[in-house]
Amino acid sequence: MGYKNGWTAAAAGLMLLCVVPMGLAQEKTAAKKDEKVVVAGTPVTPAPVPTADSTTDGAVTVGGHVIAYRAVAGTLTVGSTDAQDATLDAEGKLLSDAGVKPPDKDKPEEAQATARMFYVAYFKKDAAAEQRPVTFLYNGGPGSSTMWLHMGSFGPRRVVTPDGEHQVGGPYKIVNNDSSLLDVSDVVFIDAPGTGFSRIFGKDKEKAFWGVDPDAHAFDRFIRRFLTKYERWNSPKYLLGESYGTPRSAVLSAVLQNVDLNGIILLSQILSFDDAADGAKFNPGVDQAYALALPSYAAAAYYHKKLPSQPAALAPFLAEVEQYAMGDYMSALLQGSDLPAARKQAAAEKLHGYTGLPVALLLKANLRMTGGMFEKDLQFDEDTTTGRLDSRYKGPDLDPLSEEAEHDPQSDALGAAYTAAINNYLRKDLKYGDQQTYKPNAYQDAGFVWDMRHQVPNGPPATHQWGGTNVMPDLAYAMKSNPKMKVMLAGGYYDLATPFFEGMYEMHHLPIPEKLQGNIRYHYYGSGHMVYVNEGVLRQFHADVAAFILGTDSGQ
Repeated sequence: MGYKNGWTAAAAGLMLLCVVPMGLAQEKTAAKKDEKVVVAGTPVTPAPVPTADSTTDGAVTVGGHVIAYRAVAGTLTVGSTDAQDATLDAEGKLLSDAGVKPPDKDKPEEAQATARMFYVAYFKKDAAAEQRPVTFLYNGGPGSSTMWLHMGSFGPRRVVTPDGEHQVGGPYKIVNNDSSLLDVSDVVFIDAPGTGFSRIFGKDKEKAFWGVDPDAHAFDRFIRRFLTKYERWNSPKYLLGESYGTPRSAVLSAVLQNVDLNGIILLSQILSFDDAADGAKFNPGVDQAYALALPSYAAAAYYHKKLPSQPAALAPFLAEVEQYAMGDYMSALLQGSDLPAARKQAAAEKLHGYTGLPVALLLKANLRMTGGMFEKDLQFDEDTTTGRLDSRYKGPDLDPLSEEAEHDPQSDALGAAYTAAINNYLRKDLKYGDQQTYKPNAYQDAGFVWDMRHQVPNGPPATHQWGGTNVMPDLAYAMKSNPKMKVMLAGGYYDLATPFFEGMYEMHHLPIPEKLQGNIRYHYYGSGHMVYVNEGVLRQFHADVAAFILGTDSGQ
């Protein structure tokens, strides 16, 4: 999941709309991307001795079958460059044959940056490791831990929360997850550098790990270390990223050195940040974000019964809205100030029929509604804010006079439950983290700035790019370099943060040969950004991901 805990909906949206430059040519086995970044640093402290890994045994029942597993909670240390990383062991200690001078322990400010990345890996017992798929999972943000996927989706335990509602409070119920992915794959949940129990150290540590490209390189090094530590180089390999985890997966798939992935699962996708509905008002002249968000607005209005004429069923209604969005609506937006008044009036009336918003408001907004405006205005007459990450959720307005929504009711509803669950589960069941602070995110850290500049494969240097961050070329590069790799796109109809139609649009505009479009699978559900918070949807999501893995673990 992405943007939580202390952020307004508008601020959250801005994290998905920074402008990014691109970079030098890269081959999978040759030179890698330029890894320089520029963000503010914070005071340097020496890296403490790592906490020892904790290994525990457990069992989970999936589909009526008991699966015994071994869980390992621990850390792997990665360097900030490949050259430095090659001199370190998994605990960050300098290798005896590294051939470099050890850093002065009294001058931590001179030590090159490292990241100690926390993970929990679940291995099915009595399984042939080389034949057993392994799936790496992570949330997004950027700056979020992976507690959402860990405690909500495919781990052996999950936290139960009321679907579409804010729970009263603790105690929260943590139960056997009968939708765990352990029936078909070993799973590894990874906290990004600076989140969860992951920590960053050394000189300019924020520059080294907080940005599109340095983040992807850190995950690249982590995965290679993991494959070595657990002897899994020959296993079928998968990535599953949610929200900002989807652009991470796209970049990561392109930078992984000599690692052909069997598949990538993209949950709640955004690859081109020009498509973000929350920041479209800061990107005038690039109008497709409004059109791509319209079907999600229509789904929310349908759910809350705010349409002037309620359709009989959601699916055919959305198909109609999608056709209008890419046709007459997009055409009207492209005309700008040349749009005739009569056509503008007709478009506003059509949008009213699809969103329930007043015609006068739509005209005043020049037919362009951002996500924050829609969330504020859909239930304005009830002093109610509509959820951003999941529009089925709702909550009181914080400020009745604000222009846009000032909070996300879904984040408010789930944040406490997931934070309590991960802290309880890691310490009590996995015996890890005593006296340590688990950070749900890094948003409040001093120096937290995400460098959105990006260098695409075979593109110009990062400082020479114009336009918004776009990692579609990275995914296309990976798919063309590894034409057997399959991609599964999944999302929720009620997601206003990364609208479902936006993900479809991006996939259909990947610069790949037409035949590679057949490598993409599409799955959408009646839930929001975190599709798994609905138990019925979680079961279907599990079935779809399991079928995807079973159908691709031999490169079929």
